[in-house]
Amino acid sequence: MSLGKPPARVQILRGIDLSVAPGESVALLGPSGSGKSSLMAVLAGLERPSGGQVRVTDLDFARLDEDGLAIARRGRIGIVLQAFHLLPTMTALENVAVPLELAGQPDAFARAEAELTAVGLAHRLRHYPAQMSGGEQQRVAIARAIAPRPTLLFADEPTGNLDAATGHAIMDLLFARHADTGATLFVITHDAGLAERCARVIELSDGLIVADRRHA
Repeated sequence: MSLGKPPARVQILRGIDLSVAPGESVALLGPSGSGKSSLMAVLAGLERPSGGQVRVTDLDFARLDEDGLAIARRGRIGIVLQAFHLLPTMTALENVAVPLELAGQPDAFARAEAELTAVGLAHRLRHYPAQMSGGEQQRVAIARAIAPRPTLLFADEPTGNLDAATGHAIMDLLFARHADTGATLFVITHDAGLAERCARVIELSDGLIVADRRHA
């Protein structure tokens, strides 16, 4: 896969051949620049590959234009990032509910409250991001990603801005919500210890898959 426009186009992913079963937990492991975040962007429909197929729930993302990808992501893809990306002028409840409302979900606020309760934030519904700790903000981000019940859930270095103890608790929560919802989980990380918590570890180097192993 290449990014950019000629003559500045850069090839990032090369010869990727990957099939993931519904409900799997998969780590994309590799150092900075290995291509793991680019692979996530392609699988999540955030970038279009320059060739090949990217089939997600029977849709070929490679054949869709930008508008088509935006529609395809809705309800299928959830993303949790290292930076929480919460809207500072909205409460925790609004940060989760408003995207659901914009997507036409009729019970948006009820679902948002239920999801925030599931991540342990029933007492923080009406607090703003600045009033919450980093761990609490990441819990809101997880609730926002999972509330639409996506088929695929991506977590890109989700503990990068957290201390070790808080990061461990966040990953416990993320794996628990993955198990409860049945979503396919991709964890993008450079941390081998974190990767080993997934049922499958895919290692990337220079845009290539160099290892793919499942745990017994």
